[in-house]
Amino acid sequence: MKKTSLRFRIVDAFYIAMMIIPFIAGIVLKVLTKPASEGINITGAQIYFTIPMPLQDFIVTESQINSLLVTVVILFFCLFMTHGLTEKCELKRQHFAELIVEKVDGMVNENMGEYFMAFSPFIIGMMALSGVSSLITLFGLYPPTSDINIVGGWAVLVFILITYYKMKCGPINYLKSFTQPVALLTPINLIGEIATPVSMAFRHYGNVLSGSVIGVLIATALGSLSSKLLGWLPGFLADIPLLQVGIPAVLSLYFDIFSGLLQAFIFAMLTMMYVAGAFDADTYRKIMEKKKAKKVKKHAGVE
Repeated sequence: MKKTSLRFRIVDAFYIAMMIIPFIAGIVLKVLTKPASEGINITGAQIYFTIPMPLQDFIVTESQINSLLVTVVILFFCLFMTHGLTEKCELKRQHFAELIVEKVDGMVNENMGEYFMAFSPFIIGMMALSGVSSLITLFGLYPPTSDINIVGGWAVLVFILITYYKMKCGPINYLKSFTQPVALLTPINLIGEIATPVSMAFRHYGNVLSGSVIGVLIATALGSLSSKLLGWLPGFLADIPLLQVGIPAVLSLYFDIFSGLLQAFIFAMLTMMYVAGAFDADTYRKIMEKKKAKKVKKHAGVE
């Protein structure tokens, strides 16, 4: 079947629509549920509803809903990019998809090594989730990366991976790592272990949230300044916040786009550094060689 067939185009149109509909749904939901407010209104994620639970009520917030919307968008974007792949690379989107894969594989290989090449999908998935979660603020939606609960969950996941790769060399070696380079530093090493996910979460959350807060404050200040300086204009012209035109958009290029994407990249880089640094390849190789030697001796004894 040719790539330009009607069925192929219909599937493409469906994927594109499913990348747009979640944003529209999020905007409509926010418009219908957000309470009216006046002046500066800087709040956390809006609570949509609460589900009663035995131990603690389960709260569904704007952050969770928007995270789900972002996940759906990324899913259908991936389906769109991989639709119609061929060995000859006939589609432009395939060139772009292959470029992404090559760059991420190179980044993982450079920062983590050959052993961690299977981490490429996880790293690009984390970067996409973080980046798009920050960029949805351009549509007027609450960015999930401004919620410490969301970013904290990502940091806990990374912490589990770090602990897993430290434990691959055995629990004894894991416990010994806290006494390095000297036993007196054990309390500091324990604090450092706990501080890893905390610092990752607060770094990402703090930078994204501060950008949103600064953007709102500057836009509000420019609106007030516009009414003071241009209030002498006749008629409805005095009510138009002319100073809010352009300047907030320029600031948004940094706070909403550059800073959001930068934090996604930094979070991914820290993930690669911490996970790769937690794995002692030499010790693991020696352990595997000993296990292999024992198996050989065991088989030789049986024979």
